[in-house]
Amino acid sequence: MGIPDIRQLVTLEFEVFGHVQGCYLTKDTRDRCTKAGITGWVKNTKQGTVVGKMQGPKEEVDKMITWLSSEGSPGCQIERCELRNQGNLNRLDYKDFAIRF
Repeated sequence: MGIPDIRQLVTLEFEVFGHVQGCYLTKDTRDRCTKAGITGWVKNTKQGTVVGKMQGPKEEVDKMITWLSSEGSPGCQIERCELRNQGNLNRLDYKDFAIRF
């Protein structure tokens, strides 16, 4: 196994649909992203969805997308996860991963 020369940084916005509020999805998303070295934010919406922005190593962001699209927190019933404004970054815009209100 070789060490990659540069960890490719990516950015994207996400919105998770289904029964996703009241089951600690925002908290679990923050905790998982923090552990994975992903920065950004997450919050509940008035429409009953969870939205956020992630920035970090592509491999880790891809794992989070999979988790947000199919698994989520215990008690969640995820219908779908929509992604927007995907791109590559030279540097991160955020210092950490926060829950917004």
